Amino acid sequence: MWGALSGVEERSLAGAFAPAEKNKQRTNIMKKILLSMALAVAAPFAWAQVSETTTTATTTEGSGTITEYTPGSTIVLKETSGPRTYHFGKTVTYVTRSGKVLDEDVVRTKVKVGVPVRVHYVGTGDNIMVDRVVLDED
Repeated sequence: MWGALSGVEERSLAGAFAPAEKNKQRTNIMKKILLSMALAVAAPFAWAQVSETTTTATTTEGSGTITEYTPGSTIVLKETSGPRTYHFGKTVTYVTRSGKVLDEDVVRTKVKVGVPVRVHYVGTGDNIMVDRVVLDED
């Protein structure tokens, strides 16, 4: 039969193309491995989004007459709307109406029950922290 191959010839001919087919398979496998490695390296950057938190603090003032005072802790003022408790922040500056900063000795003698003051505070609701107490005098 003209053009027909014997079984031995078919096997030897198939063997001749086998190395090329194996190289193609190896190339595909290597491409998959390299792609997987590249994705593994890039994935953390894709999910590592920059997160930005913005905290808005409300700064305001309250005023009234001191009804209770615990240095370094709280001050209660009798305001027009009723008594209100303010908590002191880590650092509190005591000043006069003109802005003169008072030292600790003056604060001990002048800040007491019955004295009118303004408090400068940050926060809202129950989370109010005083950072400045202004005595209503010069």
